[in-house]
Order: sequence, then structure tokens, then C-alpha cells
Amino acid sequence: MKSLELLVERIILSSRWLLVVFYLGLVASLAVYAVSFCYKFIKVAGGVFTLGEDEMILAMLGLIDAALVASLIVMVMISGYENFVSRFDEAENDAENEVSFLGKLDSGSLKIKVASSIVAISSIHLLQVFLNVDQYEDGKIMWLTLIHIAFVVSAVMLGFLEKLMSSTKKNDLKDKD
Repeated sequence: MKSLELLVERIILSSRWLLVVFYLGLVASLAVYAVSFCYKFIKVAGGVFTLGEDEMILAMLGLIDAALVASLIVMVMISGYENFVSRFDEAENDAENEVSFLGKLDSGSLKIKVASSIVAISSIHLLQVFLNVDQYEDGKIMWLTLIHIAFVVSAVMLGFLEKLMSSTKKNDLKDKD
């Protein structure tokens, strides 16, 4: 019976390597998104003398939005792999290539960073809507604003809960000493 239990445990632990398929898929999606970003940038650069100020601001916000989404993808890939699959081999990373946050993003801080990124992305979309307010119905603007507020409240609550959990962990460590 013990050997069956060990087999099940090994299968479950080994299944974490299936996550690599998802992370490689995110790498591929990041590459596709980079091509999309380059296309958007070329369009903006080509219209630098013809676009009005509002149009240029909207185009720049679109590029900022794309950079935030790409950063979010990288953050999820690296921290997810590091936390759930395997640690990156730091011996192979020289001082120039070392990513300073490796090993520092636990699942709690990752949730907060993801929530913050979503709030930032939502803010940019909402700003784009406000700059083109005449193209949207009042009801849609209201819903977009309410959804953004829900993202903000969720991020604040995640931050509060993480702070509460970290202070509880510190108190537990003090009690053990």
C-alpha cells in the first residue's frame, strides 16, 4: 500500500511539469504580441506628422497598454515557473543576466502585482474611453467605470489581505521563538 501511495505522490509532483506547456504558450503569445506592438508602433511613427494631439495621446496610451500587458505575461511566466515548476539555475546566470526579482515573487505578492497591472491596464482603457467620450453611450461608460472600480477595490482588498497575512506570519514566527 505504501508503494502505491509513493507512486501517486510522484505522479502528482511530476504533473507540475505539465505547466511548462502553458508557460511556453505564453512565450509564444508574447512573441505574437511583440509583432502586434511593432505594427502599432510603425503606424504611430508613420502618422507622427498627421495625427492630432488627441489621436497621438490615444496611440501612446495604446502602446503603454501593450507594454503593461507584455510585462504582466512575463511576470506570470517567470514567477509561475519559479513557484510551481522549478527554480531557475542561478549558477548559470551571470551578474548581467540575473533577474533581481527571481525567488522574491511568492503567490501573494504575485496576486498583488497582477491586480495592480490589471488596474493600470483598466485605467488606460478608461482614459482612452474618456478621451473619445463622444463615441460611447453613457450606459457603456458607466459600466466601464463600475468595472474599473471593481478592479480597484479588488486590488486594495488583495493588498490588505496580503498585509494581514504577512503580519500574522510574523506574529507566528515570534511566538515560536
